[in-house]
Amino acid sequence: MPTRRKILAWGAAAAAAPALAGCGEKVGAARTTTATRRGPGQKVTLTFWTWVPLQKAVALWNEQNPDVRVDVQMVPANTSGGYQKMHSSLTAGDPPDLAQVEYYALPEFMLVNGLTDLSEYGADELKGAYTDWQWQQGVFAGRTYAIPQASGPMGLFYRQDLFDKWDIEVPATWDEFRAAAVKIKKHGSLITAFPPANAQWFAAFPWQRGAHWVTTEGDTWVVDLAGPESLEVADFWDGMLTDGLVAPVQDAQSAFFKGLQTGQLVTWPGAQWYDALIRGNAPRTEGRWRVAELPQWELGAHASSNWGGSSTAILQGSRHPVEALEFAHWLNTDPAALDLLIAAGYGWPAARIELADSALGKPDPFFGGQRYNEVFQLADGNVDTSWRFAPTTTQSYAHVQDAFGRVLAGHGSLADALRDAEGTFVDDLRAKGLKARSAR
Repeated sequence: MPTRRKILAWGAAAAAAPALAGCGEKVGAARTTTATRRGPGQKVTLTFWTWVPLQKAVALWNEQNPDVRVDVQMVPANTSGGYQKMHSSLTAGDPPDLAQVEYYALPEFMLVNGLTDLSEYGADELKGAYTDWQWQQGVFAGRTYAIPQASGPMGLFYRQDLFDKWDIEVPATWDEFRAAAVKIKKHGSLITAFPPANAQWFAAFPWQRGAHWVTTEGDTWVVDLAGPESLEVADFWDGMLTDGLVAPVQDAQSAFFKGLQTGQLVTWPGAQWYDALIRGNAPRTEGRWRVAELPQWELGAHASSNWGGSSTAILQGSRHPVEALEFAHWLNTDPAALDLLIAAGYGWPAARIELADSALGKPDPFFGGQRYNEVFQLADGNVDTSWRFAPTTTQSYAHVQDAFGRVLAGHGSLADALRDAEGTFVDDLRAKGLKARSAR
């Protein structure tokens, strides 16, 4: 088990990065991972905490591997209680063997020594089966601590039927997006929603523009929420809100899905995994949707970004890390397992796949027969992989959301909100005993 006095490099950064160790916070894991020897014929049960509907894939594993059974236990999603439950189990010394941990949250678990060093059990030999940037999300100081599962490359979901009906071109740039929004409003609809309590969604646009909310200088974290690229994005959405061109409603809630169903909302700039949510919550729109590249900040560019993404992590304290690693790798690379995960809408695979040979490569009737995942394949290849996450992302993004909420209540602008949140972001890092400063 790594001690908090060891230097744990941040994410995939090969250059100097600040420590995730050496500060005063109490270690969160009450026990360390130890492999228990199995006797001949001895069976093992692994516990897996997740909020993703993986049951069918796990059932296939259990059918094929009767000696290593996986017990799936559903927990609340991420910050809705799932991570709190995981941290509590680490502190109590009774963690599950495996857990769903999003990429942005991995540094938070590393900060409290909550993850098992999988390099010790041969994980590095599996690297070639995965796309490099997703694999690197679970690598710290050259050691592997999580098996990547899926990501969320961004694209533009749009109602082809309404764009055709109103003779509006699908926007290729954000300027064209605004122009389309003006036309759409004249027909009594809005081009999309602006969810105030979704900092991850908003962050995808500065990410696409080339911003970096967190960078490092030596052992110091540098926070830059209010850089020129981020402020350009904030000004764009400020204008859309001020002119009533977007609906200030939260995504993934009833009002949002009603808008998609009725045509009150005509597009959604979202991650690949949102296909399942649109399909499941706007069923009467089958055949009317298409997907295009995310609008660009510069004409002719093909920049993309990512929203979401998860790993299959083995928490500190497992007694069966070898078996857990074997399952985690199978879950995220076995072709039959991947097809079941794809059907469940889990996201863009971390495994290297041939798109044409997978369920993702087929024409989809819901999207009018479009092979829409070809768009996301292109997007995935155009994600700026130098974007990084701090070990305070959960709480710091909550500050961004609080600041956005005040803007929608009539207090200030989104640009002001980013400037305010930058200071609290720095405070969060310092509260963990880490060196941090604002970029300005």
